[in-house]
Amino acid sequence: MMLRLVLSTMVLSVLTGGALAQEAQRPQVSQCQLIAEKIPNVQYANFTPSASGAPALTLAQVQEDVVITFVGHSTFQIDTPAGISIATDFNGWLRTSRTPDVVTMNKAHSSHYTLNPDPAIGAVLHGWNEAQPGEPIEHRLVVGDAYVRNVPTDIRSWGGAMEPNGNSIFIIEVAGLCIGHLGHLHHELTDTHYGEIGRLDILMVPVDGGLTLGADSMSRIVKRLRSALILPMHRRGPPIETFLSMFDDSFDTQISDNRGFTVSMRTLPKKPLILVLQGV
Repeated sequence: MMLRLVLSTMVLSVLTGGALAQEAQRPQVSQCQLIAEKIPNVQYANFTPSASGAPALTLAQVQEDVVITFVGHSTFQIDTPAGISIATDFNGWLRTSRTPDVVTMNKAHSSHYTLNPDPAIGAVLHGWNEAQPGEPIEHRLVVGDAYVRNVPTDIRSWGGAMEPNGNSIFIIEVAGLCIGHLGHLHHELTDTHYGEIGRLDILMVPVDGGLTLGADSMSRIVKRLRSALILPMHRRGPPIETFLSMFDDSFDTQISDNRGFTVSMRTLPKKPLILVLQGV
């Protein structure tokens, strides 16, 4: 997969003393939100070469490869160019290849979180507010070359009622990439949500067909975000073809023999690609 997109900006923050701060010491500007214009007519900017045609940054100036591995269920391991490891929807029993520096969690089911994470994990980010249930939680964490933030969403309780701000969409910004994990999403997104999310180059989307959202509703979210790479996850019951059938030929699809891949801004596909990793 090749791309003519140019890496224009990279967020870097160097850890000192080997300790991970739970929150950034200074306000961090999201490179993914900056290109989102006024709601409700959210529009997304394109990356273009400079006027001279030369890249904004060369390979010699920046490390850009990010490794993404599907661990299982809704857990992905994201390894950054600077060696930071981030695990999504970390539940403690799906094992990553190394102890993560950062884990994100959602509380919809026990398969999406653990209240007893390995103490060696540097930062544990809950998608819900433990201290003030119902109130949104906010994470703005800079770790090495990664910036992790969240957009709170509601969840459906076991009784069927909606719990406000019970989960989060987590967004990892690294090496110019905007990577979004929808978590255990239970409702369609509003214009405000889309504005808070901004651009997503890579989207991790649940495709269970009803435990989260039905395929039709979820496909509308995917089509509006129009990420370059769409990674299905959280598949239970319906065959993956049920989800894939919601998209026309404006999206490519690929069934991979591998659980992971390496990606950068320069190698994102030109046309949106739904990439089904091994194990999904």
